[in-house]
Amino acid sequence: MIDISESVMQFLLALIVVGPLVGAVAALLPAPPGLRGKSPDQAVLRHGVTVTGAILLATIVLAAGFDHDHPSRIQATTDISWIAALDIRIHLGIDGISLPLLVLTALLTFLCALYSYFKQPKGGSPKAFVALLLLLESGTLATFAVLDLILFFLAFEMVLIPMYFLIARWGGSEGVTGGRQAAAWKFILYTLLGSVVMLLGLLLIGLRAGTFDMVALATDNGRGLSTSVQVIAVLAIGLGLAVKTPMWPLHSWLPDAHTAAPTVGSVLLAGVLLKMGTYGFVRIILPIAPDGMRTFAPYLAAFAVVGIIYGSLACLALAKQGAGGDLKRLIAYSSVGHMGFVLLGIATMTPTGVNGALFANIAHGLITGLLFFLVGAVKDRYGTADLDTLAGAAGAALYGRAPRLGGLLAFAVVASLGLPGLAGFWGEMLAMFGAFDPADGLSRPAFLTFMAIAGFGTLLTAAYLLIVVRRVCMGVKPQEAPHLADVQTYEFATWTPLVALTVLAGLWPAVLLGLTDPAVQQLLAGGKS
Repeated sequence: MIDISESVMQFLLALIVVGPLVGAVAALLPAPPGLRGKSPDQAVLRHGVTVTGAILLATIVLAAGFDHDHPSRIQATTDISWIAALDIRIHLGIDGISLPLLVLTALLTFLCALYSYFKQPKGGSPKAFVALLLLLESGTLATFAVLDLILFFLAFEMVLIPMYFLIARWGGSEGVTGGRQAAAWKFILYTLLGSVVMLLGLLLIGLRAGTFDMVALATDNGRGLSTSVQVIAVLAIGLGLAVKTPMWPLHSWLPDAHTAAPTVGSVLLAGVLLKMGTYGFVRIILPIAPDGMRTFAPYLAAFAVVGIIYGSLACLALAKQGAGGDLKRLIAYSSVGHMGFVLLGIATMTPTGVNGALFANIAHGLITGLLFFLVGAVKDRYGTADLDTLAGAAGAALYGRAPRLGGLLAFAVVASLGLPGLAGFWGEMLAMFGAFDPADGLSRPAFLTFMAIAGFGTLLTAAYLLIVVRRVCMGVKPQEAPHLADVQTYEFATWTPLVALTVLAGLWPAVLLGLTDPAVQQLLAGGKS
């Protein structure tokens, strides 16, 4: 921990939230003559790398200055009145729950900008691409930093437009019914409809409690809200959050969106946007409406484990020979299963389960972000992500044709299936431990059943992921096969941080759990130390 004054911490957090927004505006302006270089397109892409790099650096300094001895305390707070009549405030702050998500978002966005600098996206203006990427970063970071319900909703919605255009303008149509435009519309319609319902729930809580301040509401722990109000609010807010998570059966926008999105769009969609939904469950529903959450927790857990099994079975169907499965689509369906473990952990309403959910959030962001980078690289080299084509006569045979790429893909796959010693293991294990002994008032036999089903889901996950490795990485290299470029220097620079953090989180989980556990304990206790 570095000794940094509170005022500097406040400035850093404000910079992290607003900085990408300023960078997005600057990206659309004409570049000064001295910065244009030989290629204006490369200049604006370099601008994206510079801004996201500065935001990542500010986030690292903020994390270094964070008081790790008191991670449950809200730090770097800014609290300014915005709309006095409704008591809506510009309230920012971080604790041990939000800090890891801020760092993950800043890291993945920087890696996406760096990747795009060397692998220029095709389909539209680089100026617009960089501006949308930075706007997306600003909205996501704001979601994890704001402490006012209305600001949370505005930040939550802010990411929809940039992601829509990234899919519709820079995405691909292969494997998507109706093309990338249809996938983009499906994404925005599902999430907008969910958000409208969520807004009604947020307004109900704020107007009944007399404040939209999330810290005050969490401290009150639902005492100022009747049980019926809590039940209605949880139903409304939960539906909006469940769409973004995505929870089965509200997930159907996700496979098309991932399949159509460009590589960096898929990385950010899986790595950070899905986390906004589960973060809302932990930050808003659990502490503010605990009685309403207790009513719906068994149903949330049931939907979660159905999603685990459904996602795995869908992946198995896509992975089998002759199914014509798209590799990006398969990874998208795997996210439905992995996020099911996050929802199961939250539904237990226990410190163990919620800590597992938060750990699984970060692990999924690292591992699935890496997987989408790797699948994008495979698609660039072979011109397709169709599994039958990759495993057909041409023979992907990555171990023989591009051994480093094949080895990295195999690493990401075994991390995704939850191999002990890597990041994917701890979150899923803790979520199931939480289900073994759920919170008071929840049916233990029901949650033991959910735990058993989730455990079976881990076996199905291992099955389809190992099939993918066998079909894409193994096999005999065709004699007439053309030269295939292995991992390039810029790819190595982009992917190495994700590999290193996946190993670090797997071998040293206390780094993350030490941050989240005190904050979770206080959140579940209603803000009382």
